[in-house]
Amino acid sequence: MNDEIVISKERAVDLVESFLATELPTRPWSGPAFTPDIYHVQERAVGWLVFWRSAEQAHARDVRGSFVGGHYLVDRHDGSIHYVTALWWEEEGWEEQYLLQTKGIRQPDPLASTVRALVHSAGVVAAMSHLRKQAPRLSLQEARAYVTTVQDGAEPPEELAGLTLKEPKWPPLPIETVAGPVQ
Repeated sequence: MNDEIVISKERAVDLVESFLATELPTRPWSGPAFTPDIYHVQERAVGWLVFWRSAEQAHARDVRGSFVGGHYLVDRHDGSIHYVTALWWEEEGWEEQYLLQTKGIRQPDPLASTVRALVHSAGVVAAMSHLRKQAPRLSLQEARAYVTTVQDGAEPPEELAGLTLKEPKWPPLPIETVAGPVQ
């Protein structure tokens, strides 16, 4: 994937403001639709996190009551806009989930390079021993298949790479594409 930034911070803010201008009036509010106020933008590897709240709330002295606002991820390459639920709980791994779910890009298994180096420096048995200590969910046959696959530079198949990762406590929260990509 090209690392060139296509969508600037300013363009990301414009895209979210435009999306909110059309989206907010369609929601069932108890009164008039809120005016959005972008209050924070954070650059991430996959794009821009754009945080918003209601302008009314931003100017209120008393912040008690219901919170109107949220965040969106604007993809740095195509300008598509996504709602990432995991941000509310500050869960790690959402960027990898985003890349896999929306782009079909699986990150390299972090153990593969270490196992590959061990095969070449200490042999297959040492590599398998290290792998099984780091990834106890792998059976002996699965560890052998993993080592055989990575020793010549290939990435392990997804089903084996998944067994090297720590099991999540809960299933990953969904990432919803709400707009885009931009033309």
